[in-house]
Amino acid sequence: MLENKEGQAVPSVVFKTRQGDTWADISSDDIFKGKTVVLFALPGAFTPTCSSTHLPRYNELAPVFTKEGVDSIVCLSVNDAFVMNAWSADQHAENITFIPDGNGDFSQGMGMLVDKLDLGFGKRSWRYSMLVKDGTIEKMFIEPNKPGDPFEVSDADTMLNYINASAELPKRVTLFSKPGCPHCSRAKVALTEKQYKYEEITLGDNGISYSSLTAVTGQGTTPQVFIDGKHIGTADDLEKWLATN
Repeated sequence: MLENKEGQAVPSVVFKTRQGDTWADISSDDIFKGKTVVLFALPGAFTPTCSSTHLPRYNELAPVFTKEGVDSIVCLSVNDAFVMNAWSADQHAENITFIPDGNGDFSQGMGMLVDKLDLGFGKRSWRYSMLVKDGTIEKMFIEPNKPGDPFEVSDADTMLNYINASAELPKRVTLFSKPGCPHCSRAKVALTEKQYKYEEITLGDNGISYSSLTAVTGQGTTPQVFIDGKHIGTADDLEKWLATN
């Protein structure tokens, strides 16, 4: 039975983490005491939903959470410190604190430790998120108790909407580029100067080709820029758009 612990204190445990080449114990108080913290927990590092959606969106919205008074965003999983550190490096999630609940003590204390024996995972955390203020749980978003790995309510947008439904979201920017392209460099400089973070898709990486570029953008030159799903176009088009937005 999954437990909603709103109004209660978080479990008092010690997490075994790795900082560089040494072990470092981090307590619940180190993470939560005197702070406003958003924690999201998930079944496992490197798993599809966790890597493609759950974690990246929290990392993307971290600056907005900061503006709303959140001191840190914590990702917790029943994995060891080595796995969590490797996942952190792979994801480039510089805005997230990764905490390994290797023995499942915190998840057990939260009433969120579940069997994933059918997948060969053993005991893992159920997927959920929570807002914690000075060690006390204010709000929890627990995924529905149904088969599989539901991902419906513990996402970053749901949590941000609870904290402030009127919070201004960052624009989603995607830039198609190719190595050595001076116009691509110009577009990236223009975006950086306006403090727009962007996802870069580079021709030649991971099988991305001119055919991919044409299929997505309808164009055969780089750069091609999209903002919030709208095709802006070339570096010249981008500079014109930035001048009026």
